Amino acid sequence: MKFRIERDALAEAVAWSARSLPARPAAPVLAGLLLEVVDEHLSISGFDYEVSTQADLEAIASSSGRALVSGRLLADITKALPAHPVDFSSDGSRLSISCGSAKFTLPTMPDEDYPRLPDMPTTAGTVSSSVFARAVAQVAVAAGKDDTLPMLTGVRMEIDGDKVTLAATDRYRLAVRELTWNPASSTSADVQVLVPARTLADAAKSLTGDQELTIALSTSGAGEGIIGFSGTGRRTTTRLLDAQFPPYRTLLPAEFSVTAEVSVAVLSEAVKRVALVADRGNPVRLDFSDGTLTLSAGGDDEGRAEENLEVDYQGEALTTAFNPSFLLEGLGAIESSTARLLFTTPTKPAVIRPAGASGGAGTDGPDYTYLIMPVRLPG
Repeated sequence: MKFRIERDALAEAVAWSARSLPARPAAPVLAGLLLEVVDEHLSISGFDYEVSTQADLEAIASSSGRALVSGRLLADITKALPAHPVDFSSDGSRLSISCGSAKFTLPTMPDEDYPRLPDMPTTAGTVSSSVFARAVAQVAVAAGKDDTLPMLTGVRMEIDGDKVTLAATDRYRLAVRELTWNPASSTSADVQVLVPARTLADAAKSLTGDQELTIALSTSGAGEGIIGFSGTGRRTTTRLLDAQFPPYRTLLPAEFSVTAEVSVAVLSEAVKRVALVADRGNPVRLDFSDGTLTLSAGGDDEGRAEENLEVDYQGEALTTAFNPSFLLEGLGAIESSTARLLFTTPTKPAVIRPAGASGGAGTDGPDYTYLIMPVRLPG
C-alpha cells in the first residue's frame, strides 16, 4: 500500500473515525483504525462491535492495500503534522508516514483479525443535518448516564410518516422534540427505536457538512437492530438498545394553573449567579408573585444570594425549587429568546417551552418540551 493525501482532510477524517474507539478494548485490534486503499480511494474505519465509523477520502495511490494501526496514536500524529501532503507506505509489519521533514514508522496489527464492519441498513429517509443536530442536542441533554439503567441512556426515536419525535429522560427531567423529515417511502410502517444517546449526539453533531443527513434503519431481530447515519463522505452505525423506554407521554401535564414568561438570557445569568452559593446538589428557590420572580439560594450557615427579575406572570403566587444545573440545561436548549414556564402545583413537574409554542404540531418555531422535577424544600 502506497498513497499520498492532503494533510488537513486526513487529520480531520482520522480524528472523526477515532472518536468512537474504546478506551479499554476487548481485543487489541479494536483499538486500531483500518486504512484501506483501492484505486484512488482511501477509507478509514473503526469498529468496536457496537459502533462503526468509516470516512472516505480521495488519495493519489501508487498501490492498493490495507493496514491496521493504533487509532489514537494515528490521530495524534496526523493532527501534529506540518501543512504538507502526507505520504503513506506499508512494508510488512510497518507503516511509514512522511510529511515534509517529519517521518514516523508505526507497527501494524494483523488486519485479518479485524472484524468486518456491519453493512449500512436500508435507507429510511433524509433530514436537514443542522435541524437534526440541534434537535438531538436539545433532547440528549436529558438522557441518563447510568449504564446500569440502559433504558434511560438512550434517545427514543419515533417515526410516524413525515414526523420524527425524539425523547430522553433520566427520571429527573424529560426532553421531547418533534421535527419533520423526508421518509424514503410514504407507505413505510411506524417505527419506535432506542438509540444510545452519546453515539447519536456525536453522529448528529459531526455529520453537518452536507445539507441533508441520511438515516438508515434495520430493526429485524431482538437486540440486532442497527441505525446508520451518513453524510459528508462519512458513515456511522450503532446497535440499538434492546430496552423498554418509559411511557413518557403520561408524565406531561395536560393543563397548567400558572404561566410565566421570562428572557432566557436574563434568567440563565441570574440562576448562575445565585447558584454560586449553593452547595453541590442544593437547589435554587424560585418565588413567583405579582410579576416578579425572586431567585434565592444558600442559608444562614453559609453564603446566601437573592435576585429579583421581572416576569410576565399569570396565576396564583407559587414557590418551588430546582436543581440549578438541570434548570440551566433546559433553558440552554430553548431555541427562543423567551422561555415559557408552566406549572400545575409547586411539587409537581414544571414544563419549559419556547414562548409562542404550545407543544403541539403546527406551532410556530421548534416544538420542544423540557419537563423538570422540582426539589422538595425543607418544611
